[in-house]
Amino acid sequence: MEVIRGLHNLREEHRGCVATIGNFDGVHRGHQAILDQCREQASKLRLPVTVVVFEPQPREFFAGDQAPPRLTRLREKVRLLGESGVDYVLCLPFNERLRSLTAVEFIDRVLVEGLGVRHLVVGDDFRFGCDRSGDFSLLAEEGERRGCEGFGVEHTRTFVFDDERVSSTRVRTLLASGNFSQAARMLGRPYRLGGRVVADQKLGRTIGVPTANLPQPRLPLALRGVYAVVTELPDGQRLPGVANIGWRPTVGSDRPVLEVHLFDFDGDLYGQRLVVFPCARLRGEVKFDDFTALKQQIAADQARARRYFAEECHTARELGLTDDSLPLASAPLAREAANLESSAGRSADHDDG
Repeated sequence: MEVIRGLHNLREEHRGCVATIGNFDGVHRGHQAILDQCREQASKLRLPVTVVVFEPQPREFFAGDQAPPRLTRLREKVRLLGESGVDYVLCLPFNERLRSLTAVEFIDRVLVEGLGVRHLVVGDDFRFGCDRSGDFSLLAEEGERRGCEGFGVEHTRTFVFDDERVSSTRVRTLLASGNFSQAARMLGRPYRLGGRVVADQKLGRTIGVPTANLPQPRLPLALRGVYAVVTELPDGQRLPGVANIGWRPTVGSDRPVLEVHLFDFDGDLYGQRLVVFPCARLRGEVKFDDFTALKQQIAADQARARRYFAEECHTARELGLTDDSLPLASAPLAREAANLESSAGRSADHDDG
């Protein structure tokens, strides 16, 4: 699969395709159903499949920090699209120039002159162009009006799973509520985070809890708090542990960080890329009065996570050390965590919801 960054990088071999347009945040089972439709048409027409995405996502451009948290970073989204059989990803910078295009200008420059789209698959509620003036009807009219240079338009099929419409919004809600099991069903895979390990303050080592620190983008977080996790190392080995995701209110941070402590592990992970699977929510982020209180809570978090893995995973295979199975919770652990977050003398940073 090839990633094309911007219209200026389109070449003649990219023209002539079956295309779809959207955020594809999470590349969940609903998105996968859309890609199935694209592949069906691409097979009939003997054309490649192209997905058009935007960076930043439009709602991030307009709403900034008030935009919904992302489920997937661009790197992860591209990987998942490639695994779903997409041939090309056209990533357009969403800026004032693109935002100001009229709907017809967008059709001309992106779909016709740029990609030479032969068939387009979009939702019947899809809106585009300046002031969201373009819609499905306009696409159909313009596609037909252009004759031999035009394109067919097909609306996406609604994908329902467990009697619920699958959507990125629904997945975010499930993750925020600690229901990783149902979120995985809607995604078609366990939710994952990741990044490259960097050197940090190394405060964890001073209390016997070394952590791998993975900086996260300065964007709203889909998860925030403390979690029992399974971490996949570059060699494929998977280890249980506990992780904090957020801004580390007690020690401070200038950007969100995913801090992972691997149980019973002693090794150098600096510079390596890790994949982290949150399995159960333990509590929200809390600002403690002093480092001693933080140390005591870290010990309690580790004990709760170890109990969870011991109860849920009776063998290494069930833990996911040798296959893809993971012990995913359907609700947050330990109701007493709520009491911790609201206790006197501490200020809590709760999940975005």
